[in-house]
Amino acid sequence: MILDWVANHSAWDNPLAEEHPEWCARDWKGDFRPTPWWDWPDIIDFDYGNSAVRKYMTDALKYWVSEVDIDGYRCDVAGFVPTDFWNNARKELDTIKPVFMLAEWESRDLHAEAFDMAYGWSWNDAVHQITMGKADVNSLYVYYSWNEKAYPQDIMRMMFVSNHDKNAWEGTEFEQFGDGLEAAIVLSVMGEGMPLIYNGQEAGQPRRLAFFEKDPIEWCEHPLGDLYKKLFALKKVNTALWNAKWGTRMINVFNSAPTRVLSFVRCNDRDKVFAVINFSAEPQMVTFYEHLYHGAYTDYFSGESVELLGATQLQLKPWGYLVFVE
Repeated sequence: MILDWVANHSAWDNPLAEEHPEWCARDWKGDFRPTPWWDWPDIIDFDYGNSAVRKYMTDALKYWVSEVDIDGYRCDVAGFVPTDFWNNARKELDTIKPVFMLAEWESRDLHAEAFDMAYGWSWNDAVHQITMGKADVNSLYVYYSWNEKAYPQDIMRMMFVSNHDKNAWEGTEFEQFGDGLEAAIVLSVMGEGMPLIYNGQEAGQPRRLAFFEKDPIEWCEHPLGDLYKKLFALKKVNTALWNAKWGTRMINVFNSAPTRVLSFVRCNDRDKVFAVINFSAEPQMVTFYEHLYHGAYTDYFSGESVELLGATQLQLKPWGYLVFVE
């Protein structure tokens, strides 16, 4: 159980604004200031140049761990709060018990000492551009290259096709990914990272949820819920798909349609998964190079036994995907 923690700002009617106005950031006129350059007039920033703010916020974070025994925090706009604050807070929290920290941000520096996981915003953007026909699979090669080389290995990045911001301001997952939605979901679970399900996705929620108002979800069975269940079942039992130091890296398997089809292996001495995903609106017949993918597999979705060797060719439907488990 983790709590959402908003350390950057408060509401205007937060008692702290009256009890400790010196803790609030000010604009050039000396008035309380929202986060600069953003259209967030309903909030006031805290001033982290004030040591009292840091102590108060750290003590409050510690309270919920020590008194309620929560397991960590999802930290809103974590990059708008000084990194050294988070580094110190994490040290103090870990003296109570080991915690899990998720940053609503995308910066490798936050992983150095403070955060276990951060949002994969650029992954979402890359897959969105591909499924909208504005980019090709090269965008994912760029993402995964940065993920492997620029970020620590023992961290997680959160993969998502929807979240509260995306759904409210940019569109549902159906609007964002169109016919490529299932392909995006499969990659979000089979690739590196921790997949997120936003409220209502498992029920195929077809609309944008109201951001500031109660907006009940109509719960029902849905094929996307079934897909997530099947993917999560494999991720849970297959050690190659586990996260951070407990799992394995994705290794690119070069194929004959590299701008349209993403293919990769994740394997260790116990488990192996070979995934092939067509990120295009056309059927693809692909061949593969080298021999990393060779093996005797089970097609995870059909249950059929398949032997993949050097002369392998695979037929993929538009936006189709295959997951082979050895």
